[in-house]
Amino acid sequence: MALLNFRKKTDVPPVEVNPVIESFLQDFSVEVMPRTAEKVDDFRELLPKGTRVYVAHIDGTPIEDMVATAARLAADGFCVMPHFPARIIKDRATLADWIARYQGEADVKHALLLAGGVKAPVGDFSDSMQLMETGLFDQAGFTRLHVAGHPEGNRDIDAQGTENVDAALRWKNDFQTRTDAKMAIATQFAFDAKPIITWADSLRDAGITIPVHIGIAGPAKLQTLIKFAIACGVGPSLKVLQKRAMDVTKLLLPYEPTEVVSELAAHKAANPDFNITNVHFFPLGGIKTNAIWAQTNGGASAVPAKSS
Repeated sequence: MALLNFRKKTDVPPVEVNPVIESFLQDFSVEVMPRTAEKVDDFRELLPKGTRVYVAHIDGTPIEDMVATAARLAADGFCVMPHFPARIIKDRATLADWIARYQGEADVKHALLLAGGVKAPVGDFSDSMQLMETGLFDQAGFTRLHVAGHPEGNRDIDAQGTENVDAALRWKNDFQTRTDAKMAIATQFAFDAKPIITWADSLRDAGITIPVHIGIAGPAKLQTLIKFAIACGVGPSLKVLQKRAMDVTKLLLPYEPTEVVSELAAHKAANPDFNITNVHFFPLGGIKTNAIWAQTNGGASAVPAKSS
């Protein structure tokens, strides 16, 4: 066990850290939205320098708010990765404008490309592959492009099965091999390690070599997590939360991702070639709460990895 001493203002005393979990949490990332970021006085008091921070672009959020949030985070020394949701981008000119704004005001060189949560596209784009095919990210010098992954399927893309999602990942894997883009699959959150491991292994067996950054829901009230899980289409692992809700001794206690992270970390330690390489947190119970949990358990960001 290692002893973790905090130098950040999280008001957490030194604790013993499981080295297996500590290793698994290195170089973790976290997701924020402009409206949640506004509630944080200073991210530097919560997150290690160089942490990759995704800025989620929810439909209806002005691009000005997105860019301002990205600029603030970049100025504070974080690696900023804004979302580019295809279905809310009108056309190529709009995409080029967004890229130029992010680069001009926040020096952004990383992006998460995804279809987005709206059902009907507002313009020319309906999926992340179309964004990649424009060549605009390459022309602008972006060095890292992440794409979405769904360990428990995506009902918006495949009502049943995973045929369309699997085909899209094969296309993106081919894109990685024929371009200079550094890529990763950033996934939806899930609560049960077993389906996650099965899914990740299936990617490897299918020849998908893009590394996986597994989505993990941060500490939150159980009711909050169940609400988000249903809204986001989380499948089999929702039973983990439902089972917890039936236990009156745990019903009022906040959920923490200790069990799922511990199981994934142990699997990674036993299988070093496991294709899940990083943890990506969804701070559904608040950014500060998530940051404290991550660092209490040994999470720290590797600045060199963030700069590439």
